Amino acid sequence: MPKSVAGGTKWTYFASSNAQNSRSPEVLFDLLVSCSSEQGFSQVAYGALTDAEPTRRPEYLPAAVTVNFPSAWRERYAERRYNAIDPVVRRTTMQSAPFLWDQLAHKYQLQPGEMRVLNEAKEAGLKHGVTVPLFGPFGQLSVVSFASSFDDVDPEYRLSRLNALAWQSHHTFAEIAPSSEGKCHMKVALSEREKDCLRWVEEGKSSCEIGVILRVSENTVNFHLKNAMRKLETNSRTHCLAKAIRPGLI
Repeated sequence: MPKSVAGGTKWTYFASSNAQNSRSPEVLFDLLVSCSSEQGFSQVAYGALTDAEPTRRPEYLPAAVTVNFPSAWRERYAERRYNAIDPVVRRTTMQSAPFLWDQLAHKYQLQPGEMRVLNEAKEAGLKHGVTVPLFGPFGQLSVVSFASSFDDVDPEYRLSRLNALAWQSHHTFAEIAPSSEGKCHMKVALSEREKDCLRWVEEGKSSCEIGVILRVSENTVNFHLKNAMRKLETNSRTHCLAKAIRPGLI
């Protein structure tokens, strides 16, 4: 079995340990920061963009479960109501996959106010960022944003790993919330080949690469992954992986 990515082994161990039973968002968030810091992204914000938001602590910004961005930046952001013009927030609802903050200006014709938010965030120490939209049932949308204070970090290289970590942490948070979208009460049995494919997805491998490793065709890999997604009622590989990890299916 390959080693998990983005602190996945650490996260999986934690989730199955007594610490998970503490039902503490603070402990979970500390682990999330620890895992993302290993990838060079020690600043994290996790929250909901829809009304059906998870339980949050009152001292944090609205619609956020928790955030450890620099306090001066959080205060400035709130005072100037940057959430209304933040291009990261505004573009999250338009995305179906994780995206880099650095690419927003190239992909969209940002307004001066939007550029100001990005530039001031960099000045505050958020040099590079990755945002992962987390889509749930009934139109629910949550988000995890990772930011780095390092000039030379490569967010594109870390993208798949942070994506996997975001989904894993999201499901763990959801399980301790009063109304959990993340709990899977179904009795699901994955085949050994489906498990093998998901383990290599966890390593960031493409269908073609997994096919070479397992000595099967790319179409066969896609077949097994689609079966796993169907069984776990998900519409993406990363979401499927996260749901399989939580109950220990892989």
